[in-house]
Amino acid sequence: MEQPTAIARLLDAETAPVRALARALSACRIDYLLIAARGTSDNAARYAQYLFGTTLGLPVALATPSLHTLYGARLRFAGALVLGISQSGQSPDICAVLADARAAGAPTIELTNEVDPPLDRSAEHVIALLVGVERSIAASKTYTAQLAALALLALSLANDDAGLAALRMLPEALAATLALDERVAAVAAQERAIIAAVTISRGYNYATAWEIALKIKELAYVPTEPYSAADFQHGPIALVREDFPVILIAPRGAVNADLLALAQRLRSMRARLLVISDVPELLATANEPIALPASVEERCSPLTAVLPGQLFALHFARARGHDPDHPHTIEKVTETR
Repeated sequence: MEQPTAIARLLDAETAPVRALARALSACRIDYLLIAARGTSDNAARYAQYLFGTTLGLPVALATPSLHTLYGARLRFAGALVLGISQSGQSPDICAVLADARAAGAPTIELTNEVDPPLDRSAEHVIALLVGVERSIAASKTYTAQLAALALLALSLANDDAGLAALRMLPEALAATLALDERVAAVAAQERAIIAAVTISRGYNYATAWEIALKIKELAYVPTEPYSAADFQHGPIALVREDFPVILIAPRGAVNADLLALAQRLRSMRARLLVISDVPELLATANEPIALPASVEERCSPLTAVLPGQLFALHFARARGHDPDHPHTIEKVTETR
C-alpha cells in the first residue's frame, strides 16, 4: 500500500539527477543495453527490453553472470550501456558483471534501494530507488520502483517530455488500483483450490506475467508458469482443459487484439479466465474480471497492472493457510555467484 508514495518520492528525488545522467550519456556510444539482474529484478529487465526498444530503438540483452563468476570469460562491451538491477545491491554475480563492464570502459549504472553496498563500488552511476525498508520477503514496492526508475531513464535518454509527464501521473493511478484490494481478496478466496495455473500477456506486460507468476509461487507454493500470448499458442496451450486457470494481463495497448483473440479461444476451450484489464471487450471474456480503474500510457501500464497480481498472491496465500510474510525456504537477500 506504500507504492504510490514510494513512486512519488522516487520521481521527486531522481528526475533531475537522471536527466543530468542522460545528458552525460549522450556523449557515449550506446548501441545496446546489457542488464544484469536476478529474480524479481530479472522481470524488471524484461520490461526494459520493450521499453528501451520502443523508446530508443536500443536492443536489450540480459547478462549471463556465471560467465563472469564461474567461467572467467572475457567479454567485449564495445557499444554497451550496462545496468545492474538489485534491490539489495549485495549479489556477487551482479557486482561482477558491472565491475567487468566498467573495467572494460563501458558506462555502468546500478538501480538499487541500498546506495552503500558492494554494488555501489562496481557501477559508475547510481539511481536510488528510495522506497525505504521493505519488510516483506516478496518484493512489491521495490519492483514497481525499479520499473519507474527504468522508465525515468529511458524517457530521459529520449528527451520524451510527454512520456515523463505521463510518468508523473502514476502515483494517483497506483492508489486507485490498490483500491481493488477487497475485490481481489474475494476472487482469491474463491480460487483457493487452484493447484496450477498460467499467467499470460504480451509486450510491456510480458514482464508482469512473469512477476505475478513469481509472486504466486513464492507465497502460495502453487506452480504458475508465465507465457507470452504468442509462445503459449506454440504448444503450451495443450495444457488447457475445462476450468484450467489462466490469469490474463491485458491493459489497453497495441497487443489488445491479439490477447482478445486468445481469450476468446480459451473461453471456447472452457478455460477459467481471470482477466486484469481496462478494456471492456477483454473483461467480458473473463470468469473473474478485475477491472483496472485507471488507464495509463501503455509504457507505464506494467506499474499498475502488476498490483492486482500482488494483491492476488497475498490473499491467495492467506486463503490457502500460508503466511505471506514468512514464505518457507527463501530469504529477503539471496546472494548468488
